[in-house]
Amino acid sequence: MSTTQPLALPIAYLDGRFVSVEDARISPFDRGFIFGDGVYEVIPYYGGRGLRACEHLERLQRSLDLLDMPNPHTVAQWEALITDLVAKNGGGDQAVYMQVTRGVAKRDFAPPKGLTPTVFLRSNPLPRPTKAMYDKGLNCVTLDDFRWGRCQVKSTALLGAVLLKHEATQMGADDCVLFRDGYLTESSASNVAAVKNGVILCPPKDNFILPGITYDLMIELAQRAGMPLEMRKVSRKEVLAADELWLTSSTKEVIAITTLDGKPFGNAAHAGKPGPLFWKMLGLFQDYKQQLQTLAAAAE
Repeated sequence: MSTTQPLALPIAYLDGRFVSVEDARISPFDRGFIFGDGVYEVIPYYGGRGLRACEHLERLQRSLDLLDMPNPHTVAQWEALITDLVAKNGGGDQAVYMQVTRGVAKRDFAPPKGLTPTVFLRSNPLPRPTKAMYDKGLNCVTLDDFRWGRCQVKSTALLGAVLLKHEATQMGADDCVLFRDGYLTESSASNVAAVKNGVILCPPKDNFILPGITYDLMIELAQRAGMPLEMRKVSRKEVLAADELWLTSSTKEVIAITTLDGKPFGNAAHAGKPGPLFWKMLGLFQDYKQQLQTLAAAAE
């Protein structure tokens, strides 16, 4: 007879209580469930220390403001909740998912006043690209961006992104590179940057892309390292002729696109393989994470 003990279920936080994820329940009349009327964040933690957690919480506040929703907690309260949650789930490297919806009400498009927001947090082991994934890169397809016009809100209403990612996977790709009116926006759940002649080309942070925290970090690391960078509208023609193409997100960090629309991508020197500036940027990311983990260890 096996003596192996079943693994403990992860601990979540829901409306004032830490509970097993199995016991986390919401009302079917929650507006997040009915309408997608809510916002969310995903914060990577390395060695128990959040990567730019304050910036994630600031973006959460901006999303709430744009939807005219109250923030149920102060920054200090959020930080305390997340610290407890990470500890209850074993510490180390985790991805913390946090979601705030407008709350429970009778189904009506117009939200009534005075609702109590629903607050849900959970964490799980942080998924990260493997060395093999970095070496191989991603296979992507180009698609037209048909999402709504307020992509700067990190909303739980993600049907547009879901359909685009579904279309990409149905075509045998890992993800998609999106264009609106002939210009690069982002991917289904990541920011995108191109490289041409040694210059990193970054779409502007307007209402058609999410202002990514990792995107900002990539830009900051490039500027510190003296890597030429332009933040401006990037045309489809420029993207297709680029030397390199990258995705950035909280869980992907930075990863190269090596196949686009079924063809090896990149200039002749490294077509179908991650380019030299990608490897430099990846090294900068790893150095930054190492500094974060060193600070976390010193704080213990």
